Amino acid sequence: MKDYYILNNGRLKRKDNTIYFEDCEENKRDLPIEQIDTVHVYGEVDLNTKMINYISQYGIILNFYNYYGYYTGSFYPRKKNVSGFLLVCQSACYLDSYERIYLAKSFIKSAVHHILRNMRYYKVDSDLIELIKKEAENLNYVEDIQKLMGIEGRIRKTYYKSFNQILKHGYSFNKREKRPPKDPINALMSFGNSIMYTNVLKEMYKTQLDPTVSFLHEPSSKRFSLSLDIAEIFKPLIIDPIIFSLVNNRRLTKKDFIYEDEICYLSEEGKKKFLADFEGKMNTTIKHRKLNRQVSYKYFIRLECYKLIKHFIGDEKYKVLKAWW
Repeated sequence: MKDYYILNNGRLKRKDNTIYFEDCEENKRDLPIEQIDTVHVYGEVDLNTKMINYISQYGIILNFYNYYGYYTGSFYPRKKNVSGFLLVCQSACYLDSYERIYLAKSFIKSAVHHILRNMRYYKVDSDLIELIKKEAENLNYVEDIQKLMGIEGRIRKTYYKSFNQILKHGYSFNKREKRPPKDPINALMSFGNSIMYTNVLKEMYKTQLDPTVSFLHEPSSKRFSLSLDIAEIFKPLIIDPIIFSLVNNRRLTKKDFIYEDEICYLSEEGKKKFLADFEGKMNTTIKHRKLNRQVSYKYFIRLECYKLIKHFIGDEKYKVLKAWW
């Protein structure tokens, strides 16, 4: 099953037993309905209920992104894989302060493991590594979500200080600016984190997890906050290495960024380059130590969901992913 990315403006249509995309110049591209997992729509695209009803039969997800390439919303077919029992168990873990803290710490500890993995790979100053390790030790003594978030914020701030030792060819990074991103690295981070969030949400949708009941991030009525929790594991494992590689290997140039009203965002060509690397990474396989078979990065996300389910129903205590390869 594949993800398809639509970067041009045009129209999605159904014709007989297939769907196709027609751009503004009336060029048509068939999308093989039985091979599609998700369609990511970045351009201004028209569609109708006939097409939506048809793709619903195949469980295809539509993700929509705005003019700058940042996630705005999704169409999900009616979910069939639901469990009231699991929802009760998941909610009970949220309401249990010990369980909530345990899971919140797990997500942060995994993120720290992958952050340190990146820093060691690029041989940044050991002083910064030691600062993060020392801050991470404080996780063992904190039993409050807000204090945990504070530790996580300080760790990321130190991690970001190492970026200027990692990045080459005139790229620099001063501080994280999300709304809006004002420089190329912030633009890449926002774009990458957005696609990471939707991919976590997609894998979660294929399980019985409820995406609104979270543990590190406070549950909210306007977001799928469990997706944010799980994305913390994978952003430094998947997104950050892609950014460093694209920049340091000169596969992205200044022409791949657009500046507009103090906002910096990726051009269409820049998005294509990032998404090509992202798809390559997600389909890369690793020999799983426990399953004893090749597992893709994409499937590692699903495995985290399954492990959480086992934890919620009391089958097996959750052990968060920490890359060993």
